[in-house]
Amino acid sequence: MYFPTTQWSLLARASLNGETTAREALEELCRRYWLPLHQFIRARGHKEAEAEDLTQEFVLHLLAHSTLKRADRMRGRFRSFLLGALMRFLGDEYDRRRAQKRGSGVAPAQFDENQDDVSDAPSQDSILFDREWALVILENALRIVEREFEERADANRFAMLRRFLPGSIDSPAYEDAAAVMGLSLPALKSELHRLRQRFKAAVRQEVACTVSAPHEIEEEIRYLQEVLMDKGSELRSKVERSPENP
Repeated sequence: MYFPTTQWSLLARASLNGETTAREALEELCRRYWLPLHQFIRARGHKEAEAEDLTQEFVLHLLAHSTLKRADRMRGRFRSFLLGALMRFLGDEYDRRRAQKRGSGVAPAQFDENQDDVSDAPSQDSILFDREWALVILENALRIVEREFEERADANRFAMLRRFLPGSIDSPAYEDAAAVMGLSLPALKSELHRLRQRFKAAVRQEVACTVSAPHEIEEEIRYLQEVLMDKGSELRSKVERSPENP
C-alpha cells in the first residue's frame, strides 16, 4: 500500500541547510498551516497584527533552531507536533517578554500571565487549532478536485457541482442544477456521486500526509469531523470560499 509522507518529507526538507530548499519549505508551511497557527495565537489573547508577527516568527523559529529536525513521523501526527512546538514557542516568548519588562524597570504585572503561558493550554484553544486544521484539510482537498476539473476544461461544471458538497450554504434544487448543466436528473446525481467520492478520497489523501501510519487515517478523519460538527457555520464559509481569496 502506498502511504504518502508529504508533510513529514517537507519537515525533513525544511531542516536541511540549503537556503533555497529551506525557503521553499517555509513558504509551503506558511501556506498550509498559517491559519491554524494564527488562530491559535489569536485565541491566546494577542491582537491581529501581533498574532501575524508571532506566526511568522514561529515558522522562522522552526527552521532557525532546528526544531524540525527533532520531529519524528513515527511518534505521532504532524498536527500534534506542530501544536506542541507552537505552545513551547509561546511559552518561551512569554518568558522573554517578562524578562524584558523586568530589565526595563517596568513591573511585569502589566502582562497577563494567562495570555502566553501555554504550559497548560485551555482545551478550547486546542480545539480551535484542530478545527482550523480540519478546514485547511478540506480546502486543500477541494483545490485538488478543482484542479482536476480545470485540467479537463470543466471549471464551470465544478462551480455548480461544488455547491452540493457538504457545508454548502446555497445548494440549488437538483432539477434546477440539471437544467443549467444540460443534464438529466439521473445524470446529475451520477456526477454528484462521483464528485463526492473523489472529494472524500482527496480528503483522505490530505489526512494521510499528516499521520504516522495508515491505520491512523480513519481515526484522524473521525476526529476532525467531530471538531467540525461544533462549528457548522465555519465549515460552510470555508467550503464556499474561493481558493483565489483565502
